[in-house]
Amino acid sequence: MKVLLVGGGGRENAIGEALVRSGAELYVVSRHKNPGLARLARGYGLARETDTEKVLELARKWGVELAFIGPEAPLEKGIVDFLEREGIPAVGPTKEAARLETNKAFARSLMEKYEIPGRKLFRVFDDVSEMRSWIDDFGKPVVVKPLGLTGGKGVKVVGYQLRDNEEAKAYAEELIRKDGRVLVEERTDGVEFTFQVFSDGKRVLPMPLAQDYPHAYENDEGPITGGMGSYSCSNHLLPFVTTEDYERAFETLKATIRAMRKNGTPYRGILYGQFMLSKEGPVIIEYNARFGDPEAMNVLPLLKTPLTEIAEGIIDGNLRKVEFEKKATVIKYLAPKGYPTNPVKGVRVEVDEKAVAETGAKLYYASVDENLTLLGSRAIAVVGIADTLKEAERIAQSAIGHVKGELFYRRDVGTRESVGKRIRLMGEFGREFEPNSC
Repeated sequence: MKVLLVGGGGRENAIGEALVRSGAELYVVSRHKNPGLARLARGYGLARETDTEKVLELARKWGVELAFIGPEAPLEKGIVDFLEREGIPAVGPTKEAARLETNKAFARSLMEKYEIPGRKLFRVFDDVSEMRSWIDDFGKPVVVKPLGLTGGKGVKVVGYQLRDNEEAKAYAEELIRKDGRVLVEERTDGVEFTFQVFSDGKRVLPMPLAQDYPHAYENDEGPITGGMGSYSCSNHLLPFVTTEDYERAFETLKATIRAMRKNGTPYRGILYGQFMLSKEGPVIIEYNARFGDPEAMNVLPLLKTPLTEIAEGIIDGNLRKVEFEKKATVIKYLAPKGYPTNPVKGVRVEVDEKAVAETGAKLYYASVDENLTLLGSRAIAVVGIADTLKEAERIAQSAIGHVKGELFYRRDVGTRESVGKRIRLMGEFGREFEPNSC
């Protein structure tokens, strides 16, 4: 089967590997030539992922039978709609369905309309004085969000990126002046986790849970990034997520798929739920309309069911079975020094792939070109996979030394100490539970 993959980051390197492992003949379109994907692909076209005409031209040239969309920007542009009009089925939601990620006001309104569990109190404002009055009347800490795509870096929370509600009002006013509207919602205290699922528009099949490390520096300090690493456990839960929590979060995602169908915008593809586990249970923070990056790298190496089979099930509306190995994973992302605010660019890095392989770790390329030159975002991910989290972290850490250059990473991703901190935080937020082993 000839499969087109749109996108060239670390997430797409993992998708491409899983597709080839499933027997696919891979073709790729991305802005830069990802060295990991280049060795997997039969054909590689350089173009902006949002340039739908160019993507279509290459898809026709290669005679692809199916497309798999990696990042969110082409989904927002309606690439799935374009491809399907040309008779090329695609894994990914239509432009309308992708609004779950690309339009936060739509997502919150859908949750309200269909009473989806785990929703938050929110308001969308286009009037500055009305926004200021509402925040004053609300009186509790808030979260301020741009309505569109921000690469995970536009959300600001009182008590974290914002000092108080006065700063929140100033930031919300700035967004209204710039974008015309802003989303303001209640702050939910707890610990975040990621729940990804496959859906054919009706059936919803879960993937192992993962937890991201969004802050740039160790001990969860520094600016928010696209994610400096993540981990998952062999039982597919997380140490602070109970079976009941899991089922409640899963019901939120299943209810979302049902609501999208009732709303006349069936959702087919990968749905990513970013949850906050609060004292009262899981609360949905936001949706993503595709695999997470790095969380795709937690789940795809464990996939036992061929990804091509899953893709066909999504497209045909006949998704039946998805199986994963019972393994733990740890991902550590190496990023250019200065990332995310002022990253080093144009400098080459060195990778001893043979030595990395000897550690047992997997390697995924992201924001580097075919000459291993840094392009400014997260550059290379190493992934440890083992029966236990401790061993997976050891494997990932042992591979780091074989990647050299003007890079930094978070040593604490997946360590017992950092996971223990998250368990303690749940206790501080008043949650009583028995931690899962990992």
